[in-house]
Amino acid sequence: MKIYHNPRCTKSRQTLAIIETAGITPEIIKYLENTPSKEELLDLLMKLNLKPADILRKGETAYKEIIKGKKFGDEELIQIMIENPKLIERPIVVKGNKAVLGRPPENVEKLF
Repeated sequence: MKIYHNPRCTKSRQTLAIIETAGITPEIIKYLENTPSKEELLDLLMKLNLKPADILRKGETAYKEIIKGKKFGDEELIQIMIENPKLIERPIVVKGNKAVLGRPPENVEKLF
């Protein structure tokens, strides 16, 4: 199991705690430091069964400055997320060929 984690995020910390309480030691990827590649983002989106727009953090300043009110294709949104990883919704938890957003944190239990 992997968690794309931001230790400063309450939901991310809560999701990690649920995983660890279940006796699982996940691989922790601090995605703000180790930004996922285009291929990794595409793989995550496939496992989540979501589109790039579905995992954007719309409350972020970067969203308001770069994206809001404009039209972008999926490829463009992925590139914007790579350049601005704060825009990627968190946490994302992956197990095998499935993934969930930890919003709410209890979503992770679908992977147990």
